Amino acid sequence: MSRTDEVFKPALTGKRLPIISLDNKWYKLMAGIERTPEMLALEEELKNLLKRQGKINTDTKELRAKKAKLMEEIVGVMDEEGGKQKQESYSAQINAINTQIEEYQDELLDLPREIDRVNSELMLRTMEICYEIIQENTDKINEIATWIANIRIELKKNVVRKQEAELKNQQMYSYMHDIFGAEVINIFDMKYNPGEAMLKAPAPKPAEEKPAESGSTAAEKPKEETAKED
Repeated sequence: MSRTDEVFKPALTGKRLPIISLDNKWYKLMAGIERTPEMLALEEELKNLLKRQGKINTDTKELRAKKAKLMEEIVGVMDEEGGKQKQESYSAQINAINTQIEEYQDELLDLPREIDRVNSELMLRTMEICYEIIQENTDKINEIATWIANIRIELKKNVVRKQEAELKNQQMYSYMHDIFGAEVINIFDMKYNPGEAMLKAPAPKPAEEKPAESGSTAAEKPKEETAKED
């Protein structure tokens, strides 16, 4: 059993569906989707049925108005000379109108059922094509999600590899700087040197010790004071 018979049709059973060709949301739903030849045929048939229904309603309204006017004419010519012949003519026209209205009424009984049938078929075809597109998009989403997950894992690995390589280079620069001196960068043609700033920065000079002047002064003062006392 197809998905249409198993799932879609039961889902629509008993539902009062909007007329698709009159629903702007349906046109938004189908925007960018290529309709099948069957869908195009059903859409055209539905439009024609709706036009026919509208025309019958309009014609019936006009016929009823014409019938009412003829009935007024019959009453108006009752006392006129030759009124009988006019009444017969008017009556014949009224009978023809009644016959036409009855035919329209019979057709109006069948049209809603036919409209509902075509509308339901078009709805089913819409569900089928939308389901197919959703499935295709879901496959793409899953495929891309898997690719993104793998890329994230690989990205994390590469970040770790990059950090390890940078650390190793920095350690090697430091060791070679200690062994060969600052010219090591030119010797090894080093383009990338994360520790370059550190290696090129001159080492701070040790603070110079100041002569202990205070001690000698303090030593001299007692002599001066001793001399004064003498």
